[in-house]
Amino acid sequence: MGKTGRDWTQIYAIYGVDDWQTPLFLLVNAVGFAALSVVFLLYFEPICLLLQHQHFFPGPAAARFAAGFTGSVTALSAVCLLFSAANFLYSAVGLHWEMSQRIVSSVPDWSSVRHALDLGCGRGILLNAVALQLKKSGSSGHVVGLSPARSEARTGALIPNHTLRTAGLEGVQEYVTCRPGDPRTLPFSDSYFDVVVSAAFVHKVGKEFGQKTAAAAAERMRVLGEVVRVLKPGGVGVVWDLVHAEEYVQRLSELKMEEIRLSEGVTAFMATSHIVSFRKPPQHFVGSAEVRLDWRFNNLS
Repeated sequence: MGKTGRDWTQIYAIYGVDDWQTPLFLLVNAVGFAALSVVFLLYFEPICLLLQHQHFFPGPAAARFAAGFTGSVTALSAVCLLFSAANFLYSAVGLHWEMSQRIVSSVPDWSSVRHALDLGCGRGILLNAVALQLKKSGSSGHVVGLSPARSEARTGALIPNHTLRTAGLEGVQEYVTCRPGDPRTLPFSDSYFDVVVSAAFVHKVGKEFGQKTAAAAAERMRVLGEVVRVLKPGGVGVVWDLVHAEEYVQRLSELKMEEIRLSEGVTAFMATSHIVSFRKPPQHFVGSAEVRLDWRFNNLS
């Protein structure tokens, strides 16, 4: 059982695993390295003799050291690969669910929420957590899940259909809508949402430029700008993401957001992740930087 009282097997059965090829690749390699380390263990002496007779090493001591070192590195590699595969599997669903509950709990009052957005909704773990909270609070609100247009082009209607199916399994289909869109130019009007959330998504934006490039950082900042733009004055934004959380805090501070909080680090997908939460002030004045990115706060109604 997880911390939220739900059986992990039930959660995995409902949502499946995004990018399952990665943990499968890691697991297959872990099995391969484990088998190779067992070979070194069972046939240590013959391997030492082979290395010595092939004149790879000058004497038996050197051959034994080389065989022992190689076997040890192989076994250690198997353990590391197995741990990585397990971490990816846990991060994709189990941890994602736990962090979704933390994101939901970061919003103080769901009963007054009418419009919420899940940016990069994927298979719907966070999306449905928001919908469940809306249902639990008795709100008449609705949550929109935005699936990146590029993912849509690769998989057709797979992501929205699967997400809506999981919403049905969770009993919240009437609270959920899914649509494709570019997170850098959100297809919503200014000040539309009471709450905007996102889980393990923003760091993926701009990765075609390379994660550590200035161009990729600029793309992520565009997404943050769009999140701020579509939030209502007084609205709450909560983002769980990998690696770049401190950049988000700095940019949100520059945008004069209020109540900015950075959670403690949590290992996810073999990287450090944080939750960043903030509130858009009731009145927001912008300068030339925001105008340049066309966040259009001057058109607030």
